[in-house]
Amino acid sequence: MDVTLHLAQEPEADELLGRSPLAALVGMLLDQQVPMEWAFAGPHTIARRLNADDLDAQEIAAYDPDEFAALLSAKPAVHRYPGSMAKRIQQLCAYLVEHYEGDPTALWEGPASGKEVLERLNDLPGFGKQKSQIFLALLGKQLGVRPTGWREAAGAYGAPDAYRSAADITGPESLQRVRTHKQQLKAAAKASGG
Repeated sequence: MDVTLHLAQEPEADELLGRSPLAALVGMLLDQQVPMEWAFAGPHTIARRLNADDLDAQEIAAYDPDEFAALLSAKPAVHRYPGSMAKRIQQLCAYLVEHYEGDPTALWEGPASGKEVLERLNDLPGFGKQKSQIFLALLGKQLGVRPTGWREAAGAYGAPDAYRSAADITGPESLQRVRTHKQQLKAAAKASGG
């Protein structure tokens, strides 16, 4: 993995996301209840605070939980809920260490189909179906990971030019298109009483 992503809209944070599979996974994990750029800038902030140029699943999994929570809570906080997200990140890293020797690429390099990759993503702590489908779409659309049937497994997020999620953001214009789509969905849900 070594591509240019534009999810954090900050060059250094995006550079880390493009070369680090764990950073991309952690950014996806953080992408809830905060603006997308804030979530995807989080891995870079964490790496900087760890005095590292990348994230390491074994190091994070072994980190003292209170100290890791404090690291994420320091101003500016990595997330709106830094304590709970610190716990989730450590759970994710511990899972990767236990099941994949700490190597997130093993999630998608072994399986032959998009369905299998989706199942592996669904098994990750903090990843539900929607988050897993978005990450699978990101892998296929921007990171060159395209197992057989990946678009179908990613559902609507796998469609070309969908502008539904982080998987479709390649710069400021596409970010705005994704935001507009999300606003339209919220307005429709509100109008229907949902």
